[in-house]
Amino acid sequence: MPLNFPLLPTRFWEKTEQQGDCVVWTGAKSAYGHGQFGISQPGKTRYVHRIVYEAVNGPVPDGLELDHLCRTPACINPAHLEAVTHRENVLRGEGLAAQQVKRTHCPQGHPYSAKNTYRDKKNKRYCRTCGRIAARRRYAARLGGQG
Repeated sequence: MPLNFPLLPTRFWEKTEQQGDCVVWTGAKSAYGHGQFGISQPGKTRYVHRIVYEAVNGPVPDGLELDHLCRTPACINPAHLEAVTHRENVLRGEGLAAQQVKRTHCPQGHPYSAKNTYRDKKNKRYCRTCGRIAARRRYAARLGGQG
């Protein structure tokens, strides 16, 4: 095994497999695919990537979480882990929030610029141009098509 830390038991390393640059955990996993291992107290488990990260780098700083740079949740290679804010971790991913932030134009092709974008109370962004077009249509419909 390319990674080895004397403080981690042999049974720990028996649950890993080299897959390219990743060292993938083959043991128990969470619903999100992160490896879990009982190491400190009986009946308690910890995330494996945190155990390895902390063995190499020390504790994860308060307010930060670990991001898998390789996008493989079961990977425990410390070179693939970076302590980042929750926001940065989410935006680096491929989830809905990350997809929305990466969009530069509304569905009709208008730019999401500072001037052409507004946000509601829930921080959802809207295109001002599309809003004006919709308002004109509603106004025309109220006038019975006379506007």
